Amino acid sequence: MASLLCLLLSAAAAATSPGRLVPYDLLYADGVRAYFARDWGRAAELLQRALHSYAGLRAARRGCRSACRREAAFLGGPPGAGPWEAALFGRVLQRADCLQHCLGLRLGAAPSAHRASRAIRHDFERREPYNYLQVAFFQLKKLDQAVSAAHTFFVANPQHLQMREDIEKYRRMSGVKLDNFRDLEAMPHWEAYEAGMQHYDADRYPQAVARLEESLTEALSALEECRALCEGPWEDEEEEEEMQPGLYEAVAAHYIQVLKCRQQCVLEIATKPGRISATEDFIPSHLDLLQFAYDQVGNQALAAECAASYLIFYPTDEPMLEKIKQYRTELGEDTDVTARESIQHYVQRSLMEKKLIYYAVEHLGGTFNDPDLWTPDEVIPENLKETHREDQEKQKQETLDVEEREKRGPLPFEGIAVTMDSRQMNGTQRVVFDRVLTESECKDLLRLTKAAGEAGDGYRARRSPHTPHERFEGLTVLKAVQLAQNGDVDWRDAKLLLQASEKSRKIIESYFTPGKKLHFSFTHLVCRTAVDGEQEGRMDLSHPVHADNCLLDSEGQECWREPPAYVYRDYSGILYLNDDFQGGGLFFTEMDTVTVTAEVHPKCGRLVAFSSGKENPHGVWAVSRGRRCAIALWYTHSQEHAEQERVKAEELMEQDQSDGGDRHGADHSGRSYSEPPIPNSRARLTSWRQKPGLDRTQHPKELQARDEL
Repeated sequence: MASLLCLLLSAAAAATSPGRLVPYDLLYADGVRAYFARDWGRAAELLQRALHSYAGLRAARRGCRSACRREAAFLGGPPGAGPWEAALFGRVLQRADCLQHCLGLRLGAAPSAHRASRAIRHDFERREPYNYLQVAFFQLKKLDQAVSAAHTFFVANPQHLQMREDIEKYRRMSGVKLDNFRDLEAMPHWEAYEAGMQHYDADRYPQAVARLEESLTEALSALEECRALCEGPWEDEEEEEEMQPGLYEAVAAHYIQVLKCRQQCVLEIATKPGRISATEDFIPSHLDLLQFAYDQVGNQALAAECAASYLIFYPTDEPMLEKIKQYRTELGEDTDVTARESIQHYVQRSLMEKKLIYYAVEHLGGTFNDPDLWTPDEVIPENLKETHREDQEKQKQETLDVEEREKRGPLPFEGIAVTMDSRQMNGTQRVVFDRVLTESECKDLLRLTKAAGEAGDGYRARRSPHTPHERFEGLTVLKAVQLAQNGDVDWRDAKLLLQASEKSRKIIESYFTPGKKLHFSFTHLVCRTAVDGEQEGRMDLSHPVHADNCLLDSEGQECWREPPAYVYRDYSGILYLNDDFQGGGLFFTEMDTVTVTAEVHPKCGRLVAFSSGKENPHGVWAVSRGRRCAIALWYTHSQEHAEQERVKAEELMEQDQSDGGDRHGADHSGRSYSEPPIPNSRARLTSWRQKPGLDRTQHPKELQARDEL
């Protein structure tokens, strides 16, 4: 009892608390209520206190678990301490007692009072309180705090459309300084890592070494904090009362849950806020980068240490083994080259946990998504190796998505590049092609819009039906041919409109529906021009979020495929003609019309195509300066809904040619619809002489467009 008392006093001394910590979920609920009551001062105070309480609770749990791990260690008990149950569970009870007492002193209340619901925990993980805070501070005219709160939320939620607009609004406000845009929840290891990579990419190796070492240290520290927080309560809301496990099953299940959580911590620290994919091999890649940087600054001893540390993860890596030989030659064969103790401890502990988890999966059931690529084969039980290999192959397959797409659907024209596919655009049935048109072809089509505008008939600029801040001009293929007949536009340009849209149809058909005919539903050459003097403070869109073949209900999370929607449309496309304007990009959202999932920036010859249904809600950012021109295309599988104006336009074109259309210059001698194929530049260099990090664009394995926003 005396030793236990000393243990508790020691933990209490390490956990001195200034007073009672009010549960953060209660403060958060009160803060949100004050927010909706428009009591901005109280809302700001309560939300800040909730964030402070949340941080305090996490700090208390980390501190107490660390202290009690030292004070109530499971190993090193006196020999012959009695039956194994007393020896084991006696220590367990001491640890539990230590934690309860320590947390009670730190929090000022029973730890159970601080167990928030999963929904509330999710809100804090997503930094939702800062979303409320920025509005409250704005209403209180505390712009600097509003901007910081908004930026902090936006860093973790870059897909949030409303916050994106708010950030742009703040940037235009007088009195807002650049340093107000700071992340109040910034992670030290990410700040150091990004600074280190900037130095590394610029060949400033002394500075790179300093920041990457800082990043590695902070990352390992963050990993320990994450692991400590894994030791929370058992979570299985689906467990039925009558199916509760027995003593040993329950202990085993909870322990394995904790081990799995600890293993996933490496993904948590390797995922930058706002991203959905972790940086691959985050810890080993630090060592790879550091060994190269140390070598460049002439410190072969530390370069060798980093190389040896890297080999703990990948002991058969031939390039690194060659580097070790090189360093031993330079330092002397008798030089003892050993890995860092911190890395040895990290790998040994991780392997121990993996063995226990795989044993549990093999004998007790369940699954385990191993987060590490370096896990040795011998750790995985024989009967699980096939599943593990399948998982690894699946991950590799995801990184080769673009190549596989090209193999599945060969394109009917050479020189066209698939720039982004569905996976990279974080959706389904989406793709971006480049080099569909040449620069000269884009200029000719832009000339068509200018000539049609000067002709006036059927192409008069008017206010956009979607926004008063833009002028809208539209030209159908039939109208273009009719203008050519009247001599108002060049026949060659009218013909080019037909040819460019047909080329786009063939590309989209071959990619999405090879072997199944796509018919034109409607073709429209459209220009949107920003109205001078009406852009200040503008917050609307050039084209609101919608779907092309159904009526989008964002609140009901449904899209009704019924008139007046064009229910027969199956695929949509936009072929861009220029990029000399501001804004005007296409973006996709979730069904809520707010969460942006991908964005496409216009440029000459770029074709974006997608299915027309509810899976692809999309809109167009405001054109704030200049004139944006593109060919809007819609397609259908239904022949009865084929574009009749196009049939008439093609008949007029054929009639003109049979009547001597060559006098109009029906064909540009310099116009070409195919360009020389470009060599595949995606081949990855594997020589150890290559500077590590040159293929860093592959990490995370598939950087989603959502991360890039």
